[in-house]
Amino acid sequence: MNFHGTAVRQKALTLLRGGARNADVARLLDVPPGTVAYWLHVDRSKRGECPGRHDPECPRCDGRNLDRAAYSYLLGLYLGDGHISHYSAHRVPNLMITCTEGWPGVMDACEEAMRAVFPGNAVCRVRRTGCRNVKVYSKHLECLFPQHGPGKKHERRIVLEEWQQEIVDEHPWEFVRGLIHSDGCRIANWTTRLVGGERKRYEYPRYFFTNVSDDIRRLYTDTLDMLGVRWTLCARGGDPYNISVARRASVGLMDAHVGPKY
Repeated sequence: MNFHGTAVRQKALTLLRGGARNADVARLLDVPPGTVAYWLHVDRSKRGECPGRHDPECPRCDGRNLDRAAYSYLLGLYLGDGHISHYSAHRVPNLMITCTEGWPGVMDACEEAMRAVFPGNAVCRVRRTGCRNVKVYSKHLECLFPQHGPGKKHERRIVLEEWQQEIVDEHPWEFVRGLIHSDGCRIANWTTRLVGGERKRYEYPRYFFTNVSDDIRRLYTDTLDMLGVRWTLCARGGDPYNISVARRASVGLMDAHVGPKY
C-alpha cells in the first residue's frame, strides 16, 4: 500500500483549487485518481463547498416542479443498479448509479436524468474498475426514493407509492428504459430451421431483464402488460429471474422506445 504525505496532498489541493482536473493531478503526482477525488471532496467539505450542503427545494417537501419523465427513467435505473449511501464523511446522502464503461451513452443518459430531477444539486462521476458511479448528493433522496432501506433490495418489500405509480403510468417507456439500461439487454438469439430440406441458421432479436427481486420483476412485467408487450418467464438453472421479450411485434415496440444499450 502506498502512503502519500502531507506535502503531496497539499500540492494536489493547490493544483485542484487552481482548476486542474483530477485525472491530470493524479497523473502528475502518481496518486490514484480515487485518492485525489477524496482529497478534493474533504477539502471542499471543510470550506463549505460540499455538493448538496445547501440543498435546494424538494418536489415532495416544498412542492418544486419535478421532471416526471426524467424521474421515471431514473427510478428504473435506481431499482436496478442504484443505491443510496450515508457516509459520515460526506454529511449528505448520495444516490449512486453504477454504469459500466462499455455503455457511455447510458452513463450520459443517467447523468442527464439526475441533473433534470435534481437541477440545483451537484452531479459527479467516480471512476471504478470497469465502471463509473454516477452520483448526486441531496438531503431529500429518501423523499424521492422511499424504497431505500437496510439490506439488499431483493430481501425487502419493494412497492411504489401512489404518486410514483402515477408517474410510471404517465411515462411507462421511460421506466422500462431505465430498467433495461440497468438490469437488461438486447441480444441476438439464433436457432436453425429446415428450409427446402436444408437446415439454415435463423437469428432474431430478444430483450432480457434479470433481477433477483420478485417485486422489481413484477413492476417491470406489469408495465409491459400496460404497454401491450408480450413477455415470458425464463428459468435459467432453476432460477426464475429472467424476463424475455421475443415476439416480433413486442420486440418492435421495445426497439421503438428502448433500443439496445449504447
